[in-house]
Amino acid sequence: MRKNTMVSLLFAAALVASLIGCEDTKARQENEQLKARVTELVKESGSLGNRVDELTQENARLKEENEQLKRRPKTKKTKKSKHRRNPSGQ
Repeated sequence: MRKNTMVSLLFAAALVASLIGCEDTKARQENEQLKARVTELVKESGSLGNRVDELTQENARLKEENEQLKRRPKTKKTKKSKHRRNPSGQ
């Protein structure tokens, strides 16, 4: 009886160790995937930061252009004489 108990304990210990190792492998794989995703997100964040800078510069340029257009003297529309056709064809 004592021998069966020891074998059962050793079998249980081996099973637990293999499960822990398996979970550890899964955790490592998940950790590697998360690291890759973080790297990807950091790269994307840098690209988005550059895009924000570009849009900020474009916005400033357009604001300046808008101000210049507002300062431009307004031209008065001249009345053009309308030439009407003589209904008699003359």
